[in-house]
Parts: sequence; C-alpha cells; structure tokens
Amino acid sequence: MERVHFQQEQMLDELKDLVEKNLFTEQETKMIMKKRTAFESSLIRRVAKKADYLRYAAYEMGLEQLRRKRVARMQLPPAPATVSDYALVRRQFHIFERAVKKFKSDVALWVQYIQVAKREGARALVGRITARALQLHPNKPALFILAASHELDHQSPSAARMLLQRGIRLNPESLDMWKEYVKMELGFVESLRRRWDVLGIQVSNEKEDPSQHILGERISEEKDENAAKMDAEYEGDEARRKVMEGTIVESVISSAARAVPRLELFEWIKEVICNYPSPESLRRKLLNHLYEEVGRTLPRDARAVVFVASRMLTPGVAGKELVEGLKVANEEIAGRIRKGEGGEELCEGYIRFLEEWCGKEMDSSLKEYLIGTLEGVIGGCEEASGMLLSGHIRLLGRTKVYSPAKLVRIGQKYSRLLPNDARVWLARLSTLDGGGSSEVWAAARKSATGTSAELMAIWTWGLEGCGHEMHEKLLAESMGANAGVHEELLRRFAAGLAGSV
Repeated sequence: MERVHFQQEQMLDELKDLVEKNLFTEQETKMIMKKRTAFESSLIRRVAKKADYLRYAAYEMGLEQLRRKRVARMQLPPAPATVSDYALVRRQFHIFERAVKKFKSDVALWVQYIQVAKREGARALVGRITARALQLHPNKPALFILAASHELDHQSPSAARMLLQRGIRLNPESLDMWKEYVKMELGFVESLRRRWDVLGIQVSNEKEDPSQHILGERISEEKDENAAKMDAEYEGDEARRKVMEGTIVESVISSAARAVPRLELFEWIKEVICNYPSPESLRRKLLNHLYEEVGRTLPRDARAVVFVASRMLTPGVAGKELVEGLKVANEEIAGRIRKGEGGEELCEGYIRFLEEWCGKEMDSSLKEYLIGTLEGVIGGCEEASGMLLSGHIRLLGRTKVYSPAKLVRIGQKYSRLLPNDARVWLARLSTLDGGGSSEVWAAARKSATGTSAELMAIWTWGLEGCGHEMHEKLLAESMGANAGVHEELLRRFAAGLAGSV
C-alpha cells in the first residue's frame, strides 16, 4: 500500500490546481482521488493484468478530454502553464510506462503507447519509445513501419529510410516492409517534384554547349571556369532527372523481387503504384519495370503469366484501351497454352481471367471474342484439358452466347472426351435447368473421378428437395464410392429423419 499512498501524494498538487482554476469541484476531485486509488490498488496485486493498466489509462484520457472541453468553454485568458495543464497527460504516459515494463513482450501495448504519445505531440518521447520497442522486438515489422511513419510526419525522410532499410535487413521476407518502403520512396519523389516546381528548378536532359558562351572569336579568360561550373550543374541535373524518373523506386522494386520472389508482393506493389498520385509517365515507367521484374523472377509461374499479360487492364480502363488490353492479355495467355506451357495451372488462370472479364458489364462482342479464342485453344490442344472444357461450359452457361440446345450438345461432347473428369461433370450440372438433369446426375455419379471435394459436390448436387426414397438409393449407390461421400450422405439422411419427426 505504500506505493498507493505515494501515488496519492503525487496527485495533490494537480487536483488542487484544478479546483483553483474552477475546472473541477472539490466533490469531483474527491471522486477522482477515489477512482485513482482503486486503480492503483489493482496494479499492485500479485498478478496484475494488462486490462487494469488500460482501464486506468482510458480513465485518465477521459479526464484530460473533459479538462480541455471545460477550458475551451470557460475561455480562460492566456496564462503561464501550471501543473494541471500537463499532469493528466504525464500520468497517461506514466501508466503506459509501468505497463510496458511489466509486459515487455506485448507488442500491441507498445503500439498503443506510441499512438498515445503521437496523439499528444510528444515527438521526442515517441522516438525513445520506438527505439526501446525495436530493441526488444526487432522481428516485428509493424514497429519499424510505425517508427518510419513518425519520422515522415516530421519531415525526416532520411531517418524514415534508415529505419525501413534496417527493418528490411532484419525482416527481408516481410511484404508489409517492402510495400511501405516503395510507398515511402514514391512519396519522396513526389515531394521533390512539387518542391522543385515551386522553386522553379528545371530538370534538363541535354548538356549545354560551352561554346555558346563564346562571343565571336574572342574567348573569355573564364571559359574553363564556366565550363567546369556547367559540368557540375549538368551532373546535378542528371541526378535530379534520375530521381524524378523513379530510379530509386526501381532499385527498391528490384531488391524486393530478389528478396521475396512471390506474386503477392508484386500485386501489392502494383496497387501502391497505381493508387499513388504520381505523374502518369512515372507511373507507367515504374509499372513497366515491375512487369519486367515479374517476368525475370517468376518466368514459369502461371499466375505471374496472367498478371503480366493483364498489364494494360488498369483500373477504370475503357473504350479502345479496354479492347486493346483485353486483346493483348487474351492472346498472350492463349499463345502460351497453345505452346504447351504452364500446364493445368495456366489453364486454370486463363479460365479465371475469362470468367472475371465475361462477368463484367461490357459489350457482348468482346465476350464472344474471348469465348471464341477459348474454343480455338481447346481445338488446338493435342490433349483435352478438363480445366479448359469445364471452364468453357460454365462460361457458355453464364453468358448465354449459345442456345440451351447447343450448350447441351457441347456438354455431351466434352463428357465423351473426358468421361471420368469430375470438373466437366460439375460444369454440366451447373448449367442444368430442368429436363434431363436426373439422367446427367446419375451418369456423373457413375463415371466421375476426382478430388474428395469434387465428388462430394457431385453426389450432393441434387439432394435438396429429394425424398427419402431417393436418399436411400443414393446411400446404396455410395457404398462402393468414396467413404467420405457415403458418410456425408448418411449424416444428411439422419438429419432429415430427425427433422421430420
């Protein structure tokens, strides 16, 4: 209890000052003292909880907000700062300081402490807290990002860059670190561009000829001096030009590609570049460099092939650009499949690409073009692909390009080509809408082979609304099928019986 009594003594001056300023009444200060005593008592328990510290800090934050509102309402004249002007904020910091000493391993608590200090404008304190947190948790990218953000908020890009580089050295596979690093360098380029525009600094691409400064045949004695000066200016312009052209950002992208050769990283970087308010020329140059890195880093990855092929299909693209972008992407992916590259993974990526764009609101002729290209790819393949055939059936069912009768004939043709492919049967079942569905379902149950999930989807396709007799028939049929399918049918049958009682 000595600790509690000590804290009570520390409160007296600030509470007295609050009463003298008429910000709180004596009754209110007594209630504050009582609440604080209860909080302090909870903190000295044998097993203190983090929630006790957070509740205490939240109470102090509420008090500070109330004090500020009353100061604004009373419109007190300017006066020298007194103890009550900063005591409540200082107490918040003191509570968090005690909490992080008690729970050093709790990263979320460190983050809360940093955020509170930032909100109160304690820049120096934020720097000290982040340094301690990073020393204890060097493998937490969120702390590096938070620290770099703080430096950027106070116009210190060099310090932010050093923090992010240090974080990347310690966490080279962190996608968040690389994403924030690219964003920071983009912001640096944009800030320089705007600053130079205001200052009227022009970035020239050509070196000025020193002979232009020679008047007639007379050569100035200062020619060599002026030429050296112009060389220095040209070198400065050259450095500025490279910065403005995104050379630094390109270097970061290349380093990220070597450190984390994953498509998710490239997708995140593309999102950052597309959403950042950069000049169109810079954005296009950076995206081209990004696609080159994807091609070098993931040359055989099916998803990367689709990603690079779709480079012209930027968000909001329309008109001629949309038509040209679809044509380039479609022909590039289809050409690789025709050459036998990518296998079933690339076929799956192609079908997803077609389903995405055929599902959007656009001209029907474009959808017909995409589906026609798919039909050409299917016809040109030496070996039938279940992924392509099933995708073709689904696309025809959704776009209604062909009549229902022709769709049925195509489904029958594909079932004869691959009679055991569960994907083809599932695609056929997804397009059925009435007559003949029971026969197709029965044929699918009899012939299909595939993964457990695919077989489960086929066997349970027509269960909804069927009677007990059909359910019993399916149970008998499934005895020789996948064990998981039989168990699922048995479970559903038992649930149906229980529901009917």
